[in-house]
Amino acid sequence: MTFNQKRVLLSLCFVSLIAGPAIYQRVAQTDSAAPRSTSEPDQQALLDRYGLWLEESAKAVGLDFRHTRPAIDPQLDHIGPQVAAMGAAVSVADFDGDGWSDVYVTNSSPGSLNRLYRNQQDGTFRDVAEALGVADLNQPGTGACMGSVWADYDNDGYEDLLVYKWGSPELFHNEAGRGFKRVSDTAGLPEWINAGTATWFDYDRDGWIDLFIAGYWPDDVRLESLSHTRIMPESFEYANNGGRKWLLRNTGKGAFVDVTSDVGISSTRWTLATVAADFNGDNEPDLYLANDYGVAELYINQVENGKRRFREVAKETGIGLAPKSGMNAAVGDVLNNGSLAIYQTNISEEGVLIQGNNLWLPLQPGALQFQNMASVMGIELGGWSFGAQFGDLNNDGALDLYLTNGYVSGDPGTTYWYDFAEITGGHSRIISDARNWPAMNGRSLSGYQHKRVWLNNGSGGFNEVAQALGVTDTFDGRAVALADLQNRGALDVLVANQAGPLLLYRNHVDPKHHWIAFELEGSRSNRSAVGAQVRVHWNGQQQLQVLTAASGYSAQNQRRLHFGLGPHAAVDKIEILWPSGREQVLDSPTVDTIHRIQENP
Repeated sequence: MTFNQKRVLLSLCFVSLIAGPAIYQRVAQTDSAAPRSTSEPDQQALLDRYGLWLEESAKAVGLDFRHTRPAIDPQLDHIGPQVAAMGAAVSVADFDGDGWSDVYVTNSSPGSLNRLYRNQQDGTFRDVAEALGVADLNQPGTGACMGSVWADYDNDGYEDLLVYKWGSPELFHNEAGRGFKRVSDTAGLPEWINAGTATWFDYDRDGWIDLFIAGYWPDDVRLESLSHTRIMPESFEYANNGGRKWLLRNTGKGAFVDVTSDVGISSTRWTLATVAADFNGDNEPDLYLANDYGVAELYINQVENGKRRFREVAKETGIGLAPKSGMNAAVGDVLNNGSLAIYQTNISEEGVLIQGNNLWLPLQPGALQFQNMASVMGIELGGWSFGAQFGDLNNDGALDLYLTNGYVSGDPGTTYWYDFAEITGGHSRIISDARNWPAMNGRSLSGYQHKRVWLNNGSGGFNEVAQALGVTDTFDGRAVALADLQNRGALDVLVANQAGPLLLYRNHVDPKHHWIAFELEGSRSNRSAVGAQVRVHWNGQQQLQVLTAASGYSAQNQRRLHFGLGPHAAVDKIEILWPSGREQVLDSPTVDTIHRIQENP
């Protein structure tokens, strides 16, 4: 469906939108921001039926944080809630090397502080960001924080921190877990990127992890102080006037060099998420870009005539045919057949606009032909979807999916959708100038939405159970990260909300379900082992997971790879394909255990 067709549809639906405020009002009145409690009988019933229940406990464990929006030029005030609708992000890393996952969250308003929550190993957390030098990163004139991603760029055994911004990116070297040294000015980073996402991956497999940063807004835009208002996308279908991309090669000497044009990456689309993984089975890490206002891009990493190049193949693979509003990129072996599917989120508003989310499933492992199976598998409609992550939440041996959503929750009982439809049908010169966008006047745009928890039924489909499990919040969700925060074999869920609180859904899993987890350390490969592929074989089944840096939207999961096993108390073997190309096999590893594995030299 073209956007002109969508405009007609939106106009036809205007009558229903006039009647809609009562529905919006009911949502606002009946949905409490704080998730409801679950009684003990209910808990057991949930364990028996679903294999888990979730308990929101962020404040109780010390994760007391509320995000604040980035500042924008007064010329954008009439659409301020849309423009300033990003910046809430969450990443997980064991920054001090004690074996327990820590949590980093970004703030975005001028002068606001980011937080680094150290895991106290007793179920609680303590903020150490200011003491360790990674808190005060939103100074006026330097831009607004949009997210963070961790990796050991100098192979010293400690995870370093990149904070990407609508502004000057910041790189911090981890000083053996005792603090962070700012190295932004000497590392060769670009001076300014209006970044929507970033990730680490060793694209040339030389053992030194490289950095990819994708721009969202055009490079010359300074959102706090505009020289003009012609900053918006030129199209709602094929916008190509967004930010440039940066592939920065790690020299191994503490610095990076820009090789973007050398390797053939030339995109200027409006990128909001990226994930790096091997999509064609050659052990070369490729790049998937989820783009707003247009089509997705898939860059295949190849060596041609002795020179490494990235070839964009999305259209010929079936991925880049239909323009949507890409906001998430996560990968998972959802069928336990040894192939990675890609999950991209988009916009769906019942009665108004149904883009639908995409689950790009390879026709066969390693094949560069994909089909969208989101509708067939029941994970297509997620509202105005943002972050989503695959993970085995109930340890039954199949990957589940947690999704957060909600764009702008304004005045209850109001909607901006009709005005939004008016601008989408305009000429490119009209669309691209923010002055022409109708004022929001406090109205909602896909606000107060219910989240999704889709449990994999193991038979090619998913069942939505969020509210049954206790996920009832209706904040404007952005980023989701999964981590076993108590080292007990259960994936907890962290959710960053725009202009809202950080949430922690503590996961209570059926103890009859077994699990196994792996923390990998590269030797010939990059020390963080980003790009490693692990296959677990048990009870005639297998599951493939790949170790990524960024995943989802503005998020990073724990470095550890976690596999559920259901009732099975034994694993036949695991196979590890390291980024270096080395293979390693472990027979009959112990279950219900975290295994720390170093690459064979």
